[in-house]
Amino acid sequence: MGTLCAVVPVVTSVIGGIRQKNASDKAAAAAQEAANFNAEMIERDVDLLERQRGIINAQFAIDQKRFRTQFEDDVQGAARNMFGYAGVEMSGGTPLAVLRQNAREFDYQAAVNEFNNEMVNMQISDEQENARLNAELARMEGGSTAASLRAQGTASLISNLGKAATLGYERFGPSQPGRGSLLP
Repeated sequence: MGTLCAVVPVVTSVIGGIRQKNASDKAAAAAQEAANFNAEMIERDVDLLERQRGIINAQFAIDQKRFRTQFEDDVQGAARNMFGYAGVEMSGGTPLAVLRQNAREFDYQAAVNEFNNEMVNMQISDEQENARLNAELARMEGGSTAASLRAQGTASLISNLGKAATLGYERFGPSQPGRGSLLP
């Protein structure tokens, strides 16, 4: 009975260490899984941003066509009608200068619109890269947390094995009758 009472704390210490190690390993796996899920949610934003880019670029193309048509119909057409209605010769002089000035303004506005579209695309690219980096960071943080939890489990296992060895040595070591001492 005495030996059983001496063995129980040693065995429970070892079992406790193993259980803590297993629990830490499970927690580490859960932390990594959560980090991966978070990273996937962040990466979903990259796809949404790409869709947004497609919509913006399609809208830009439509706007450019409409702007060109509107310019021809409303601005240049109105100028031609005005000069023609007034009986002014349109092959030279002021009417042609007005039409050229209108065309320069149109070209300038088209260039500004294209520049603005490029800026929006650059912002989207920047947001996509930011999302990719955040996803990578989430995975790295999950890996770090998982490694920390595994290390805690390993430390607990080592500690409990040390306690078990100490208990075993104290209860069954060289100081017990019938055992030879390892120390001089």
